[in-house]
Amino acid sequence: MGMSRAQKEAEVLELNERFANDESVVLTHYSGLTVAQMSELRAELRKEGASFKVTKNALAKLAIKGTKFESLDGMFTGPTGVATSKDPVAAAKVAYDFAKKYDKLVIVGGALGEMVLDAKAVEALAKLPSLDEIRAKLVGLLVAAPTKLAGILQAPARDLVGVTKAYGEKQA
Repeated sequence: MGMSRAQKEAEVLELNERFANDESVVLTHYSGLTVAQMSELRAELRKEGASFKVTKNALAKLAIKGTKFESLDGMFTGPTGVATSKDPVAAAKVAYDFAKKYDKLVIVGGALGEMVLDAKAVEALAKLPSLDEIRAKLVGLLVAAPTKLAGILQAPARDLVGVTKAYGEKQA
């Protein structure tokens, strides 16, 4: 039994909202994946704040109209799964790692904002650090400088105490 017109409209509306709000999209072919594998993929994407949706290509093409991903129209062929995320690299990273683990998931392409990506570009995007990793490195760099400065400023006082102690022991 097919989808009713109301269900199709709701599906298009939901997809359009995702395309309008998310920063990256990865399109995949999922033919041959088991239900358990699909559930595992969805769970991994959810952990990273991303999502995965299997949809009819005609509905997806309607949903991307008027969004920054409109140029992906030609990539909706075959059994298409759509991974989306607000984090620019999360969907690509999870999809790429999952495709390495299960060869039945094939990355077709995607987009980062208005920039269309082929499968190789999605792979390159997946290898970039995530936004959280970049933030952690930045905080580490910001904290390292004052810590080193404090150590340098304390060194003369520590050395002076050591010299004074050694001189005092020598006199005794």
